[in-house]
Amino acid sequence: MAKRKSLGTEKEMSFLDHLEELRWHLIRSTLAVVILATVAFLAKDFIFDVLIFGPKHADFPTYQILCQMAQAVGVKESFCFTELPFRIQSRTMGGQFSAHIWTSITAGFIVAFPYVLYEMWKFISPGLKMKERKSARGFIFIASVLFFIGVLFGYYVVTPLSINFLGTYQVSGEVHNDFDLSSYISLVRASVVASGLIFELPILIYILTKVGVVTPVILKKYRKFSLVIVLVLSAIITPPDIASQIIVSVPILLLYEISIFISKAVIRKQERLLKKQAK
Repeated sequence: MAKRKSLGTEKEMSFLDHLEELRWHLIRSTLAVVILATVAFLAKDFIFDVLIFGPKHADFPTYQILCQMAQAVGVKESFCFTELPFRIQSRTMGGQFSAHIWTSITAGFIVAFPYVLYEMWKFISPGLKMKERKSARGFIFIASVLFFIGVLFGYYVVTPLSINFLGTYQVSGEVHNDFDLSSYISLVRASVVASGLIFELPILIYILTKVGVVTPVILKKYRKFSLVIVLVLSAIITPPDIASQIIVSVPILLLYEISIFISKAVIRKQERLLKKQAK
C-alpha cells in the first residue's frame, strides 16, 4: 500500500482508506465540472450561437482559409459557399433543454480538465518515489496543453470538415437535409472531445514506456501498422473524403513520431540511472 503523509509522519493506508481518498478526489473533480457547467449553462448565447453553431456558418474561419486555398489551386466548389444547405431542428419536447444540459456538462469537463488531472495526480503521486515525482513534473501542464490543442484541432478542423461534407451530401435532390439538434451537437461534441483525447498520445506513450510496456524499437517496428490505424481512426472521426482524412491524419502521425522521440528519451534516462546505480 502507498504511504501518505499525515501530520508530518508517513503512515500505511488500508484499501478502504485508499477508496475514501479516491472518493474525495472524484467528488472535488465532479464539483469543479458542475460549477463550470453551471457557468456554461448561464452563458447559453455564447455557447450555442457562437461556439456550437459557428461551424454552420460560411464565415467560419476554417471555411475562409480553405476557400482561399481552394481558389489558389483552382478548385473552389467544395469550400467556397455563402450558406450550408441544411437546417437544424428539435423534434422532441425536451430536446432543446436536454441539449442545453449536456452541452454545458461537456463544456464544464473541457474547461475543468486541468483540475481533474490535478486531482488524479494528487491521488497517484503519494504512491510514487521522490525521483519518479520529480521526473513527472510538468505532467499536468503538458497534458492540459495537449488536450486543449486537440480540442482546438477538433473544433477548427475536424468539425467544419465533417459539417461541410455531411451537410451538403445528398443522395437525391428529392431529399432535404433537416438535422436534429441532438445529432448536430453529438457530431460537434464527438469531434472535439475525441480529438482532445487523441492528442494525449505522447503522454500515454510516456507512461507505457516508464512501466516497460512499450519501447522505441516496438514503436518503430509497428509504425506501418500505426499508419493503418491512424487512417482508420481518421475515417471514423472525419467524413469519408480523401482530403479530410489526410488533413486529420498528418497531425496524428506527427504525434506518433513525437511519441517515439519521447520513448527514446525515457529509455536513455532509465539507462543512465542504471549505470549510476551500478557504479
